[in-house]
Amino acid sequence: MKKVLLATATLALSAGIAFADSHAQTIRMGTEGAYPPYNFLNDSGEVDGFEREVGDELCKRAELTCEWVTNDWDSIIPNLTSGNYDTIIAGMSITDEREEVIDFTQNYFPPASSAYAAASDTADLTGGVIAAQASTIQAGHVAESGATLLEFATYDETVAAVRNGEADAVFADKDALVPTVEESGGELMFVGEDVQLGGGIGLGVRESDSELKAKFDAAITSMKEDGTLNTAIKKWFGDDAVVFE
Repeated sequence: MKKVLLATATLALSAGIAFADSHAQTIRMGTEGAYPPYNFLNDSGEVDGFEREVGDELCKRAELTCEWVTNDWDSIIPNLTSGNYDTIIAGMSITDEREEVIDFTQNYFPPASSAYAAASDTADLTGGVIAAQASTIQAGHVAESGATLLEFATYDETVAAVRNGEADAVFADKDALVPTVEESGGELMFVGEDVQLGGGIGLGVRESDSELKAKFDAAITSMKEDGTLNTAIKKWFGDDAVVFE
């Protein structure tokens, strides 16, 4: 009898440990840390910005323990699929091409505008040299537009290319360009028409992680329904930012 009770207790303890381990699993949130105000590193070297605030709240609502990992943009998808982290939350637009490799949650940022910024209002946007961050939907658009695409690994480098005369204009998310233009003291200006690209921004997950995707989808839905997501968007991007209706 004692052996039966001992075996039963051992089995229960083992199950309890397994249950605890599964719930204590740490979800690694992969971001770039170089694309303000979506994500950036603050003075303490910690991930900050809109996506840090939203990501922390999503993890809280999904009852997940999360930690933040930074990764260069140009290898951010390969390092997700190879297991270096569990999500991408890095201002990544949902596109058909990317969905051939990874899955996305529903969007946590609605489809917004991309825009051109230049040092002169006479910049040639169709026949000139346009800087864009590599592996972005903006780079793809420029490549198809007839202009000469000049790709860089980071957003800051694309802006620098315009300032130093390497490029006629930079093409990027307008929400990222707004503070850059405003802080340039008139050195940079918006030119041409805004362009709508992509299906909004979502969390990227491995195709095999359907359970994790479902948890984040539910958390995003709750943030949309109670207005928390719109509040965060306005906080980081201003009252004129596109929000969920």
